[in-house]
Amino acid sequence: MELANLLAARGVKVLSTPSSKKRLIHDIADLAGAAYELDANRVFDALLERENLGPTGVGNGVALPHARLPGLETCVGVFVLLEKPIDFDAVDRQPVDILFGLFAPEDAGVEHLKALALVSRTLREENFCQKLRANTDAATLHTILTASAGEQAA
Repeated sequence: MELANLLAARGVKVLSTPSSKKRLIHDIADLAGAAYELDANRVFDALLERENLGPTGVGNGVALPHARLPGLETCVGVFVLLEKPIDFDAVDRQPVDILFGLFAPEDAGVEHLKALALVSRTLREENFCQKLRANTDAATLHTILTASAGEQAA
């Protein structure tokens, strides 16, 4: 599995700083809805429900909001880079500016875990995150994310 299999070019966006964590989750849901023809309200509800179980801010400015969605056939993702970090209740209490939203079918099981592990491993690399933060063009970010997927998994 590679990020290129999870991330459509239309699923990458650079945002100015949203007013709140909840607004950012809404923006992620809207992006996923538009990129994959999903019901954005359902995506938002699923993300919020998952976030209420425990924050998905993993540290070092990165968050991995994720949810299982009915009707989805395969794992898909969206990537958001914020112009200015915001509080996302991350484990290290640092603000977040890199977010990868991951969505899986309700019965995905191992596929969902493998996708989450891939995204987590990829965004754990500080040099890679610096490269993402240095670019504000969605097409360039998509290229960086999908081109590096094979390198990160190797």
